[in-house]
Amino acid sequence: MPRPPSQRLVLLSGWGIDQRIWQPLESCWPRSVEAHAVDWPGYGDTPALPDNATLGQLASTMAEQLPIDAIWVGWSLGGLLATALLDYLPAPRGLILIGTGERFYSDDGVTWSELTSFRRAFAREPHATWRHFLRWQAQGEPNARQAHRQLRALLGDTPSANHSTLAQGLDWLATLDNSQRLHTAPCPVTRLVGEHDPLVSTSARDKAATLANAGHCPMLSQPVQLAESLAAQAALTVKEQA
Repeated sequence: MPRPPSQRLVLLSGWGIDQRIWQPLESCWPRSVEAHAVDWPGYGDTPALPDNATLGQLASTMAEQLPIDAIWVGWSLGGLLATALLDYLPAPRGLILIGTGERFYSDDGVTWSELTSFRRAFAREPHATWRHFLRWQAQGEPNARQAHRQLRALLGDTPSANHSTLAQGLDWLATLDNSQRLHTAPCPVTRLVGEHDPLVSTSARDKAATLANAGHCPMLSQPVQLAESLAAQAALTVKEQA
């Protein structure tokens, strides 16, 4: 009989991007891994949260999608939200953060001024700003143009989330600070950062393992390396808890 997977991963996406971002990894997972990508509320076919939703409301909605017997893998805003939900949901077996620090903005990554300007632009032209963000995220990849084409091919020309959901996500990017949560995390936490990720601060990079030849979207430029790294970190977490 085939050996059942020993590592169960729940994959969580970032701002403006749904679970399709994980598709390049589907053929890369080792047999020991069971990986399942889920959407945040308001993305894809999932119902949106009410306007100005709280983290508590988000936690209630995501409770069944984030089981305790899995390792949560959060990318970008997905990592910030997964970390924040540790205050509201039973702890998972582990938490792996990709391209995520204690907070989104920093002095040497995305600055507060840049984030503020981005939010103003989104308020004026949301779809154009979303498309700009796709190009921005791809900048650190070995072939930024190809990575951007991959994003467009996966996601299309418009976001799968409505304006309210995207605006709420920008609010969380501007307000979430997980410094204390990560300091007192109730489960093992691992951080991975692309070598050339333009959105991550030096302090966040110093606390993370490096994904070589990758930017903010390693699932596009380095899917095999990313899948292997996630599987290795998951195996280590499971072994330490055995």
